[in-house]
Amino acid sequence: MKKIAIALCVLLTVIVGAPIFAQNSGKKITIKLASLVPEGTDWGRALNRMAKEWSDATNGQVQLIVYHNGSQGSNEADVLRKLKGNQIQAAVFTSMGMALISPEIMTLSTPFLIRNDRELDMVLSAVKPDLESRIQKGGYISLAWAKSGWIRIFSKAPIYVPDDLKKQKLGTSNDTPAMNQAFKAMGYQLVPVDFNSVIPSLQSGMIDAVYQSPAAAAGYQLFGVAKNMTSFNIAPFMGGIVMNRTAWRSIPDQYKPKVLNICKQIEREISNAIDQIEAGAIKIMSNNGLIINNTTSVQEQLWFADVEKATPGLLKDGIFNEPLYLNIKRLLGR
Repeated sequence: MKKIAIALCVLLTVIVGAPIFAQNSGKKITIKLASLVPEGTDWGRALNRMAKEWSDATNGQVQLIVYHNGSQGSNEADVLRKLKGNQIQAAVFTSMGMALISPEIMTLSTPFLIRNDRELDMVLSAVKPDLESRIQKGGYISLAWAKSGWIRIFSKAPIYVPDDLKKQKLGTSNDTPAMNQAFKAMGYQLVPVDFNSVIPSLQSGMIDAVYQSPAAAAGYQLFGVAKNMTSFNIAPFMGGIVMNRTAWRSIPDQYKPKVLNICKQIEREISNAIDQIEAGAIKIMSNNGLIINNTTSVQEQLWFADVEKATPGLLKDGIFNEPLYLNIKRLLGR
């Protein structure tokens, strides 16, 4: 979802582009990296630091130039087209962008499949090697993955059980077709809404609810209209730095381990910061009128049962990858 990627203030969608020189030619390799994320966010600052560390680690041979604020691309599909054409050489994508390279990745965001950070960490440690291999087969190198947050539902009226949401009109984005298909299969009223129209649509009654990350909701003041937030997580989403194979081959072999280590450090920092960022966002919103709709375990089971009924059709239609879905369920003991 483009709105998640931009608004999160922590995350995601980056591009890279520049002239590529022959490996070990002694010439500088200039890589332009463009991001939809504002420079003043954790991701923006991390990318600036990464550029300096790449230069230091390669004795100035690999130069990373960061373009923030979406100046080099407006959405993830456009970024991928440029990445394929080698107009740019790398990108930081959300789960949605990464799924354009390897559709299986969206299975990690199946609603209510992975429910907390502990489960996400366990699943990622088991399935990341396979997903990274799929990305590599697609012609790209995965440099880093970072947890980017959790999706909650923000609504004008309280929501505790599925029937509460089914009475409301749920605003959705075309950037998240898999999530939209899942909610549609569960019987919700979906209303496509452009990102810039979310608040006016909530105010006018065109929609009554949206699914969004707490950090995004705080950053864009959605809670000023949609004052209720579910206490439970709907699904996780990720951010990842991906480079095309041509660019990766251009980096001298002796520098590749250093470049990877720097990216992995950025990955750890962002992942560790997400919990604090989301907790801080929820605290700020709560102090300014947000109401958290705390659900009981019995009420949560109704949500889990609702998605279980819809899942067979989603797997049959290829919305989510069935082998990966079943493997995740096995890992979680469900």
